[in-house]
Amino acid sequence: MPARFNLFPFAIGQVLVLKKKHPCGSDRWRVDRVGADIGCTCLGCGHFHVWPRRQLEKALKEVIETSKPS
Repeated sequence: MPARFNLFPFAIGQVLVLKKKHPCGSDRWRVDRVGADIGCTCLGCGHFHVWPRRQLEKALKEVIETSKPS
């Protein structure tokens, strides 16, 4: 029986800090799309990028929780 695995619970609106900086100099990204692939927008220059979930989990350094709109 294969081992069970846990997916990191990405949520729209979270701000992620990645290990490597974007060419614009920012290392912070906002999650805009969640699924098998995670779509994020760079908070430095506004570039939108889509990562495979596995690759983003490896590149992740820290998650900054944001308040949910009421």
